[in-house]
Amino acid sequence: MTEKELRVRKIRDGTVIDHISAGTALGVLKILGLSGKEGYTISILINTPSNKLGKKDVVKIEGRELNPKEVDKIALISPKATINIIRNYEVVEKQRVSLPPIITGFPRCVNPNCIINSREPAPPSFKVISKEPVRIRCRYCNIIMEFEDILANI
Repeated sequence: MTEKELRVRKIRDGTVIDHISAGTALGVLKILGLSGKEGYTISILINTPSNKLGKKDVVKIEGRELNPKEVDKIALISPKATINIIRNYEVVEKQRVSLPPIITGFPRCVNPNCIINSREPAPPSFKVISKEPVRIRCRYCNIIMEFEDILANI
């Protein structure tokens, strides 16, 4: 296969999530709440060669553009990802994800006794304590969550 050949066809309109950490594309779909039943055409490349990362994953979602909250969610599990908005087969917007210092609204805390897992109206809130690897601390119970915990509690 030459460099000019495509592994997956271009999309007309939608989102390409590039430079996803190798092996985490399915986690990106989970974090976006995409199961395949929504009707979007979704292409997934896992462990494809990358000059920058060695290996990477790529997700193409035809007919859907991501909102800022979804981009923040992706940063939580793949902090080097790039979001490309495609319209009429052209990249019209390109942005790197950025992990904010405070994550609110998701995920659930891994501690079953934490107040955010009870019936109290306390929204999930976490402080980012490490970006590589991603580690977050619950702002209520102070438990530290790592990648596997985060993915399991989205």
